[in-house]
Amino acid sequence: MSRHEHGTDAAEEAEFFEAPSWEERYSGDQKMWSGNPNAQLVAEVSAMPPGTALDVGCGEGGDVIWLAQRGWQVTGADFSANGLARAARHADEAGVADRTDWLQVDARTFAAEGRSYDLVTTHFLHPPDGGMVDVTRRLAEAVAPGGHLLVVGHAPSEGSTHLSASHRPAMFLAEDLLPGLPDDFEALVVEQRPRTMIRDGVKIDIEDATLLARRSSTQSA
Repeated sequence: MSRHEHGTDAAEEAEFFEAPSWEERYSGDQKMWSGNPNAQLVAEVSAMPPGTALDVGCGEGGDVIWLAQRGWQVTGADFSANGLARAARHADEAGVADRTDWLQVDARTFAAEGRSYDLVTTHFLHPPDGGMVDVTRRLAEAVAPGGHLLVVGHAPSEGSTHLSASHRPAMFLAEDLLPGLPDDFEALVVEQRPRTMIRDGVKIDIEDATLLARRSSTQSA
């Protein structure tokens, strides 16, 4: 049953995408996510040599911790202070606090401001109204020469039919993000990858829109 069927109006739907809604979600004691790294991060990054990484929309820090455990120096970024506090606590419990730091920022207004990373990644960040192309452009600016950008999200699929009308437009295909890549990037992976997940005890087939791109190691003056 969708949130519309529960009588939720459009304004309440829009709030789902905003920081106060996530502050509330992360305010309690109950763990929201599994703590396991996302599947496409493992698939694409396992063979990369460790360096510096930025994970935007890091939530409770599962991907940050996985990267740090493999030798990366990782900055976890999120617009929820409560989420970042949880992530920092989980990193400390995992013994990787010295390889992590934290940045509170909204991906929609993120600016590299001279910072650069060997890997910039975001998983299941879904700003409304097609805003992911602009987010991709912003994140690409933070990729160091020779570094990688990995963007993964929910692609429209049969498994997403339960979502409300405001959620479905926030989904995207990997190829939809290509206009967000600057000219000095080469797209290495542009595809939808099938995956099975469990939601409310039910097995659901979904697709991960997966974009992996590499920045040229040389930049023009």
